[in-house]
Formats: sequence, structure tokens, C-alpha cells
Amino acid sequence: MESAKLAAFLIHASDNVVTLLGQGKEGDDCDVHGARRSSVVLKEDIQYGHKVALRDIAQGESIVKYAQTIGRATQPIPAGRWVHVHNIESLRGRGDLEEQR
Repeated sequence: MESAKLAAFLIHASDNVVTLLGQGKEGDDCDVHGARRSSVVLKEDIQYGHKVALRDIAQGESIVKYAQTIGRATQPIPAGRWVHVHNIESLRGRGDLEEQR
């Protein structure tokens, strides 16, 4: 009997990360549901509820979830990699990043 495929949820079509709906293991082919359908192969073990790069994200590129920028990549993040505090930085509440007027 074939086991159910791992699923992730894409909240908005413009998002570049998805949220895992189960415990992910390296090599799992993950079905993406939500704003649009696609899939992504996990490049490492990733815990339930965590973010995964849906596509390659360049260093310095915005991390988009909920159609909102939630941070910036501090290093390149290949598709299928875990997206968390080890490879993104927050842009909210950062006085050092406020626009000069």
C-alpha cells in the first residue's frame, strides 16, 4: 500500500515559501496545495509547521509569506531547504534599516 504524500500549504500565489503539513524527511516529494499547485523535493529533514523554500532564493532576496515580506535571505537558499532564523533576518522593527529622510 502506497503511503500518503507529504503536503505543504502555499498561502498566497506570490509567496516563495510553503509551510509543511507533516514531518518532512530529506528526499520527500512534497505536494504543494493552496494558492497554486506545485511540488518541491525536500533537501533536508524539516519539522512539521516549518517553512520550506519553494524555489531558489538568492542572498538578499525577500522571503515572502502571506503575500508579505517577512524577512531577507542572509545566504542563498535552494528550493527544498528549510527557511528559518539560521538563513533569514527579520526586517520588522529594525531602526537600523529605516529609510533616511
